[in-house]
Amino acid sequence: MKPILISITLLICSNVFMTLAWYAHLKELNNKPLIIAALLSWGIALFEYMLQVPANRIGYTALSVGQLKIIQEVITLTVFVPFSVMYLKEPLKLDYLWAGLCLIGAVFFMFRDKFA
Repeated sequence: MKPILISITLLICSNVFMTLAWYAHLKELNNKPLIIAALLSWGIALFEYMLQVPANRIGYTALSVGQLKIIQEVITLTVFVPFSVMYLKEPLKLDYLWAGLCLIGAVFFMFRDKFA
């Protein structure tokens, strides 16, 4: 179980950087040239990849690629929703709940052999 926990921890950290790289420029750099936003985002994304690549390598010792991907998607939504609501000041919608419920279904199907 240790590789799974290490992988999940690294993926959470990776997602924080990924979310910043993908969306923080919308608030912070919207009046700057696109090339500035892209270069800064790529710089942040470098740190994201420094965590994401080892997370997937470690996780792959205990999980399938599909299972890793579903874990990544759950983490992405878990990080993105508070970021969009608190940082970008987007409204909290029920659509996030419905998306989360769909992901629970995806988790079930990707891990159902481990549940049996």
